[in-house]
Amino acid sequence: MPASELIYDWNRVEPSHPAPGRRVSFDDETLRDGLQSPSVREPSVERKLELLHLMNDLGIDTADIGLPGAGGTHAEGVERLAREIVEQKLQIRPNCAARTHQNDIRPIAEISQRAGIPIEACTFLGSSFVRFFAEGWTLDKLLRLTEEAVSFAVSEGLPVMFVTEDTTRADPETIRALYTTAIRSGARAVCVCDTVGHATPDGARAVVRFVKGIIEEQGGGVRLDWHGHQDRGLGVINSIAAIEGGADQVHGSALGVGERVGNTPMDQLLVNLKLLGWIDNDLSRLRDYCEKAAESCGWTIPLNYPVFGRDAFRTATGVHAAAVIKCFRKGDEELADLVYSGVPAGLFGMRQQIEVGPMSGKSNVVYWLESRGLEATDERVQRIYDSAKSARGVLSEEEVRRLV
Repeated sequence: MPASELIYDWNRVEPSHPAPGRRVSFDDETLRDGLQSPSVREPSVERKLELLHLMNDLGIDTADIGLPGAGGTHAEGVERLAREIVEQKLQIRPNCAARTHQNDIRPIAEISQRAGIPIEACTFLGSSFVRFFAEGWTLDKLLRLTEEAVSFAVSEGLPVMFVTEDTTRADPETIRALYTTAIRSGARAVCVCDTVGHATPDGARAVVRFVKGIIEEQGGGVRLDWHGHQDRGLGVINSIAAIEGGADQVHGSALGVGERVGNTPMDQLLVNLKLLGWIDNDLSRLRDYCEKAAESCGWTIPLNYPVFGRDAFRTATGVHAAAVIKCFRKGDEELADLVYSGVPAGLFGMRQQIEVGPMSGKSNVVYWLESRGLEATDERVQRIYDSAKSARGVLSEEEVRRLV
C-alpha cells in the first residue's frame, strides 16, 4: 500500500476554496525588493546571474532584476542580467521597478532596446491615507502621476505593471480610481501590495477579489499580481488566499529576505503549492536556490527554517527516531518521510536524519552506527548511549566517532 494512502488528510475534508483551476505564475523579488533588507549584502553581478539561472530552473516566471533609475553600476547590472536572459535563451522574463516618473522609466526602455528583450516596467506609488497624510499627497496628484507614467512607459514600448503600495490599508474608492486610471492608460498588469504585512488571509482574499472586479469592469485581459510581506508571519498563507481571491501571479524572495522581517519566502510558497497540488514545477534545485541566495547575500538560514534549515528533517528523540528507523528497515523511504514529517524530505532532495542525544534510545545509536558502516556491538552502543544521556545536547559526528 502506498504510504500516502495511510494518511487521512483533514486538509481536504472541508477546503474553504478549491484549487485555482488555472496556472499560477511567480515573480521573484530577491534581486531587488529582497536586497532592501538592512542585513544583506549586495551580491556581485556574477552571483546574481547564478541566482537568475536557478530561478529559471525552478520554473519561476519573472524576476525583478533591479531599479535602473538608480543609475551607475546598478543600471549596468540590470543590463547584464537582461542580456543573460537573451544570450542563454532563458525562459524567465525580466521586470524592473520604477517610480511613477519618467526618469525611472526611461532607463528601462533604453536597456530593453539595447538588450533586445521586453522588460516589464513595474511603476509603483503609495495608495493608503496614512501615506497620503505623511507625504502631503492628494488623490488628484496621484491620478495624474499614474496616467503620465503609465502612458509614457507604453509609448516607449514597455509592458507595464502598475503597483500600488500599501493596498491592504487603502480605501476602496482610492483603489478603484488608481487602478481604473492605470488600466485605461495601458497597464496590462496590476499588483496589490501588502507593503507592511498588515493583511490576514481574509483581508488578502477580499482586496484581491475587489481588484479583480475592477479589472472585469474595465473589460478584463489584465494580469493581477499579489505582493506580500512577513510582518505578521502570514506571507505564505496570504499568498495562497490571494490566489483563491483571483491573483494570477504571486511574488516572493529567496528565504524571505527583504525590508524589516522580509517578503513572502518564495521557497516556502513553492513547497506549499507543490504539496497542495496547485503547481507541477520541478523543485529539485530548490535547495541549491536557497543555499546560493544565503551565500550571495551574506544571510544565515535559521537552523529550524522549514525544509531547508539544518534541523528540518533531524530527530534525536527516541520515540520519533524509532518510528523512522522502523520504516527505513522496511526499505520504505516514502513511509520514513511521512511517519514523523508533514513534508516529504525526498521530494525536495533531502533525507530524514537520525541523531544521538540525551533524549535518544539505543535504537538511535544502532542506526547511527549501521548507517555509517560501523559495527553496532553491545559495548560500543552502551558507551555511546551512556555518554549521550549525560550530554547537554545532540552529540556531533566527531564526538560519536571518538566514542566509537
